[in-house]
Amino acid sequence: MDNHKSLITDVDLRSPENNLAHRTRDIDRDRLIVRRGQPFSITLQCSETLPSTYHLELVLHLGERDEAVVKVQKERGAGGRWWFDQQGAQDELLLTLHSPADAIIGHYRLAVLTMSTDGHILEKADQIRFHLLFNPWCKEDVVYLADESLLQEYVMNENGVIYMGTWDYINSIPWNYGQFEDYVMDICFQVLDNSSAALQNSQMDLERRSDPTYVSRIITAMVNSNDDRGVLTGRWVEPYSSGVAPYRWNGSVPILRQWSKTKAKAVKYGQCWVFAGVACTVLRCLGIPTRLITNFNSAHDVDGNLSVDVLYDDNLEIFESRNKSDSSWNFHCWVESWMRRDDLPEGNDGWQVLDPTPQELSDGKFCCGPCPVKAIKEGNLEVKYDGPFIFAEVNADITHWMIHQNGQRQKMTVDHRSVGKNISTKSAYGNYREDVTLQYKYPEGSQEEREVYEKAGRRFTEPNSQEPVQLQVSIKHAKPVFGTDFDVVIEVKNEGSQDAHVQLTMLAMAVTYSSIHQGECQRQVITVAVPAHTVHKQVMRLHYEDYAKCAFEHHLIRVKALAMASGENNPIMAVADIPLSTPEIVIKVPGKTLVKKEVKAYIFFINPLPVPLKGGVFTVEGAGLLPATEIHVDGIIAPGQMVSKTFFFSPMRTGVRQLLVDFDSDRLKDVKGIATVVVHKNCRTVCLLDGSSHCSEGLHAISGFFHLHDARGGPYFFHGGAQALQSQGEG
Repeated sequence: MDNHKSLITDVDLRSPENNLAHRTRDIDRDRLIVRRGQPFSITLQCSETLPSTYHLELVLHLGERDEAVVKVQKERGAGGRWWFDQQGAQDELLLTLHSPADAIIGHYRLAVLTMSTDGHILEKADQIRFHLLFNPWCKEDVVYLADESLLQEYVMNENGVIYMGTWDYINSIPWNYGQFEDYVMDICFQVLDNSSAALQNSQMDLERRSDPTYVSRIITAMVNSNDDRGVLTGRWVEPYSSGVAPYRWNGSVPILRQWSKTKAKAVKYGQCWVFAGVACTVLRCLGIPTRLITNFNSAHDVDGNLSVDVLYDDNLEIFESRNKSDSSWNFHCWVESWMRRDDLPEGNDGWQVLDPTPQELSDGKFCCGPCPVKAIKEGNLEVKYDGPFIFAEVNADITHWMIHQNGQRQKMTVDHRSVGKNISTKSAYGNYREDVTLQYKYPEGSQEEREVYEKAGRRFTEPNSQEPVQLQVSIKHAKPVFGTDFDVVIEVKNEGSQDAHVQLTMLAMAVTYSSIHQGECQRQVITVAVPAHTVHKQVMRLHYEDYAKCAFEHHLIRVKALAMASGENNPIMAVADIPLSTPEIVIKVPGKTLVKKEVKAYIFFINPLPVPLKGGVFTVEGAGLLPATEIHVDGIIAPGQMVSKTFFFSPMRTGVRQLLVDFDSDRLKDVKGIATVVVHKNCRTVCLLDGSSHCSEGLHAISGFFHLHDARGGPYFFHGGAQALQSQGEG
């Protein structure tokens, strides 16, 4: 062989074919992105046939400083190692690489070495790069999930639904996961590279990236920025002036891109559903089946006693302790990822809880999980990771205490049943809610529930067999709309045989979903006479002016009612959370939508409030449609006024897509809208000699056809010497 003439003249990574087979084509069609445990092929273009005295060796490199180097075996061996085979035809070599199902995920560099018989390197081609992901379609991969319909949802679906509100008034918002948007995969690996573990010992971290238990735990730490170079900073109350209010985000992609663009500077701000949404994006992108979970009436048990203690002063206001206190959230979001847990005893495979919201330290870091859902249900709290904290989130008692001015603590009520209700996720079969509560806990009152409580170290409380208490207090309400006046009815029921004289304290306040007090709306203290065996109904009317200033962000009113009967020592308390619904934005995309062709769309919104709105802004985005884009509304929007806005976008990918819109203003925030857009292929029409017309994209697959390009870039097709009569470019 001529020493000055390269044997390998070109390398074809065959990205279109490989990425299609590995279900990564939506990530990138040009770069090679494959999944572990599944073979892929590349083609070497040679200047001549490989001499029989030469042979090829393949070496893989991982990490910026070659922290991991893997020599690819020439033939399949034992122990699940990388290996390859080769086929030669004329001046081409087809190399098929086989990765083990437990290979390290990451960005690989492949070096192809041409070796002499005495072991000298004659030539080196080392500019070959590809990415390797987890493979839930591979039976040997620990993230394997057998059901294709579940894989389409929990790995491939870029559109999500997040459930919010209260356990008895559940609402939802759309979320754009966008895991296949441009360069999101690269950012996901940047997230791993910026973890404390990677920065402290990059080689050890890289070697552990074969394990989804390790990788997913790193992700829960890195999505929040509490103690590392994480993605999001949490903030649960106004002001958000130095960043973006959590409710304004429509999806994960702008957050990840901003974090990457600013060189790992934390993005402001997130709350639990934003943390969970970003984590779901990263985990799905890396190939781990993941779904977002909402737990209603979620407990935050700080001291680990499986009880949330809520302390009130004499004014029914939360008693602020100097120490970090327990709390109960209307809802809390986390994610579940599917994997086999080879590090745990048998019976812990399947869905694992992962919570990226920074709440409590775990092994010195603000992270949580993975913890098997099965372990939570069975009360096996010694199982890694964070079992006791997660168990309390869905099982804790809530005890209400009155702290009197003299410091004396008086127990008012103990609630054994409210925590962990209607645990929800988006169904894999449509945009509707799937209740997964029974995957976390046995039915209330069952024998299994009793056994689990005892195993978890919590005393099981028998139902009260004594005579019913004389007084009962309940709160009833309709489903009010933000901007309207509405009534709340407090009922005091006297089941005793004697009349009762009751001091009734009623308090309405605005709160966040995480129970942070936002301002008092109305307070009434009255004395009522409740005859024996009757019900007294007291109406509290809340006007828009009462709650407008303090409930405009979270649209949530908490009503407390405290009844104290003369001659009785124990007060009776009831609490109800009332979500205020907001209008939806109407989005219209008329006509047929074609990929890479400009589309005209319309937004319609009516101001539902009795006051004008200022500073209105729509934020529009959609995976495969357009990046997050702001559309500002000039001037004020009068009460009842309709606003219409027109915008244009060019879809980047085909398929069923979702267009998400958020509206915010000075007095009305977090108004959402969604439209489904079906993006069709934009075919090139080609007329053949027989008079038939075909889409050129389909013709590429017809045997015997090949194409050249004319000066306009449009293809001419040939078959058996018959030239196509007409060539049309895209359009």
